[in-house]
Amino acid sequence: MDIAKITARGQTTIPKRMRDDLDLHDGDVISFEARDDHLVVRKVTRVQDDYLQGVSATLSEWASPEDENAWRDL
Repeated sequence: MDIAKITARGQTTIPKRMRDDLDLHDGDVISFEARDDHLVVRKVTRVQDDYLQGVSATLSEWASPEDENAWRDL
């Protein structure tokens, strides 16, 4: 088991052994999923990334700074 601390800004470092085991590199995309009291972190593969970019592009009408401000505290 590897342990990492979360900073005041909510940032953490993925331990090197985990990065090596999962072949994670600078610029890779990861996803987060909450399962009960567990956090699941996954590497997003290129096929998944293309899908997410396509879905994201269809939601661009809700991506303005005004929308971000309106929904931030929900």
